[in-house]
Amino acid sequence: MFAKILAAAAIFTATAVQADDRWMSIPDTPAMPQAASSGTVSVNGIEMYHATYGADDGTPILMIHGGLAHGDIWGAQVADLMRDHKVIVADTRGHGRSTNDGSDYSYGLLAADYLALLDHLGVDKVHLVGWSDGANIGYAISQTHPDRLASHFAHAGNVTLDGVDPTVETNELFGGYVGLMAADYAAMSPTPDGFEAFLGGVVTMWGTSKPGGTEALKSVTVPTLVVQSEFDEAILMDHSKMIADLIPSAEFLILEKTSHFASFQAPDEYTAAIRAFIK
Repeated sequence: MFAKILAAAAIFTATAVQADDRWMSIPDTPAMPQAASSGTVSVNGIEMYHATYGADDGTPILMIHGGLAHGDIWGAQVADLMRDHKVIVADTRGHGRSTNDGSDYSYGLLAADYLALLDHLGVDKVHLVGWSDGANIGYAISQTHPDRLASHFAHAGNVTLDGVDPTVETNELFGGYVGLMAADYAAMSPTPDGFEAFLGGVVTMWGTSKPGGTEALKSVTVPTLVVQSEFDEAILMDHSKMIADLIPSAEFLILEKTSHFASFQAPDEYTAAIRAFIK
């Protein structure tokens, strides 16, 4: 899978054209607004970058990006949500500006990092917005520390390996995303030349079983919105519907005319969906 993803990234870089249908391209995200605070904090043996925006006294929103990405992909959503919410973003272990201590990537470990970050910030409970691996981290927290989540907006996550569309390994748009994140990694990471090793570690995590699997979903008490893109390259529609069916009282939303990268492709609609759910 690792080699196929790199090949797809190379093909996209060589042949990319502007697509007429929005789900067939990945637009640039706007720059992040001015943060109220930002920096790194020592958690679980790593230095974890984080930033906060807005100053509302209500329950904050924690936004967790997908695999290979970083917190700055949320620029459009943060600029809107910070108007009346406190918003927290971070770079997951080994991603963006955060370091890794050599540990293998796992969703349980990444969830523990985010919980430690919330402890450092003195935040008891958040509305979690998770995309892809961010949603998977959210599912892990829902199982182990449901008291820390007021809600979970779970976009494009999977809880078993058969929820992944096997064609993603050679999908050119997904390969293009990998190429974009490789460039961001080189510009942001404390180890700018380490992307291939980093990619290999993340791909290995993608190929491992998720904590709890489907059975654990039946006891999730966190209010959850399972979100699926109409043309998702990576996650199968039936898998997302199954997750929504298994989590008690979960809701299900399809983001029309978008792909796995809906927050890039339809930022206003994406933010509106977050607002409608947490309201």
